[in-house]
Amino acid sequence: MSGHTSAVATGGSDAGGDGGGLARAYDVALLDLDGVVYTGARAVPHAVEVLAEARERGMGLAFVTNNASRTPKAVAEHLVELGVPAQPEDVVTSAQAAARVVAERVPEGASVLVVGGEGLEVALRERGLRPVRSAGADSASDSASGSGGDGPAAVVQGFAADVGWAALAEASYAVARGVFWVASNADLTIPTERGIAPGNGALVGVVRAATGVEPVVAGKPELPLHRETILRTGARRPLVVGDRLDTDIEGAHNGGVDSLLVLTGVTTPEALLAAGAGRRPTFVAEDLRALLEPAVTARRDGDAWVCGGWSARVADGALAVTGEGARIDGLRAACAAVWAEEADAAARVDTGGVVERLGW
Repeated sequence: MSGHTSAVATGGSDAGGDGGGLARAYDVALLDLDGVVYTGARAVPHAVEVLAEARERGMGLAFVTNNASRTPKAVAEHLVELGVPAQPEDVVTSAQAAARVVAERVPEGASVLVVGGEGLEVALRERGLRPVRSAGADSASDSASGSGGDGPAAVVQGFAADVGWAALAEASYAVARGVFWVASNADLTIPTERGIAPGNGALVGVVRAATGVEPVVAGKPELPLHRETILRTGARRPLVVGDRLDTDIEGAHNGGVDSLLVLTGVTTPEALLAAGAGRRPTFVAEDLRALLEPAVTARRDGDAWVCGGWSARVADGALAVTGEGARIDGLRAACAAVWAEEADAAARVDTGGVVERLGW
């Protein structure tokens, strides 16, 4: 399936043009959680009511998260507490994707060193693997598990708030011996109610620094989690919905599907304007209400890009916007103008003052 990766810039997608919005144009929304549906213990504004209406319009919802610390059951219970009906089978985690990657590599029943939370342990057990917490060899149990008495057959690392030095050291000992290493994701940061905090990618960096080894990454933007989601949902025309360019949107590009970036999480207007070709969403919106609306994209008008009451153009290496109206339309036009430049020229476009001019 080919994603309309430049629709924000070109107006090349007519998704949702029948009045049913994006919720009727795509069969399943592959929704990121942190920064899209909730932030910590709180639902993102409009998320609960929008997702209920999207379901009413026939859109399937899959909650796809790079967070491997919690089980699908725990995530579903959290969503229900926030007012979003969900079952464990509606949740797809990077832990599940990582467990599949490992299961395809090691014998059934093998021991797997876990650095992370319960979500990883549950996912591994579902694949017939045995989670352990030590890199040390246990000749009797390891022989029975198929790891040859040399310790765990693989290492799986995912985020958990209580991961400390001892767990990272165990991973380093095993990885240094050449044990197959899978990271649930490589997100350097995670959003919390108090701000941005270190993510699993930062912890993976500790093991990388100690061993000089690179892990296989299962989560977004890599393909294993996308494959896991498609297998579990049966989606034929999915729409990736996320708040991060480097995971959600890049992952959609890698999977060849369309994407919607919402500005309720970590991505800023400045970062969106500077996005490289592989990180440009099909659609841009302030929040999830865009799922219920027809697709809005900028269109070309001479040397300018127009959206709503705004017009944007690049001249002599500088971006200029004129007009008035909804600030999101101005941002759509501005992105289209910048992204229409040569692939390597977008970084050279001077966008100074434009974000403030639009009211962000």
